Amino acid sequence: MNIAFIPARGGSKSIPLKNIKEINGRPLIYWVLHAAGGAKCIDKIVVATDSNKIAETVLSFNCSKLELYMRDAENAQDTSATESVMLEYLKKTDYKPDDKFFLIQATSPMLKAEHIDKMYEKLISEGADSIFSGVVEKQFKWFKEPVKPVNYDYRNRPRRQDFVGLVAETGACYINTVGNIIREKCRISGNITFCELPRYTAYEIDEPEDWIIVEQLMRHFGY
Repeated sequence: MNIAFIPARGGSKSIPLKNIKEINGRPLIYWVLHAAGGAKCIDKIVVATDSNKIAETVLSFNCSKLELYMRDAENAQDTSATESVMLEYLKKTDYKPDDKFFLIQATSPMLKAEHIDKMYEKLISEGADSIFSGVVEKQFKWFKEPVKPVNYDYRNRPRRQDFVGLVAETGACYINTVGNIIREKCRISGNITFCELPRYTAYEIDEPEDWIIVEQLMRHFGY
């Protein structure tokens, strides 16, 4: 079985109840639910929330693959790691160790069904244990403290077209097996690979200004 798991807690200091705040005419969480629901590889979608308002909104979408999970308050705090609610949920299920677990984050509304299917196909074709969505960045990066270059020699600055760059996680989607997650307590583990997605999908909504940027991009790309 392939399970899509979408954490959606009610608390958010920067944008109150942001998971159901409208962006591009729909609640934020709608977009990833729509993507997961349209992905051919997904059998079941679980939304894990602590908010009745989010639960009501999600149920109103009438998604046939949807299961609602009311998460424990202790794993829905500002300081709670995403892995904590993943493990909380998995400990209450009887999934097989080899079942695939797709962590999908509501703050990445530009994730599409085709991206999820592409990731799954790459995971299987490469025989990897886990995979994450990523974009290639060709920026020259420096450590903050102490100040020193991360990915290039400033005395021999490469041309952009010759620069391999770095892979940055988008945070949109991760795939691993249920057994690996329970054993390693981590969303990715073992033989890890990545799936390159379009650069515009890298934007995540964490602050109010992100909302403005992402909404304009969604309109531009026809979401």
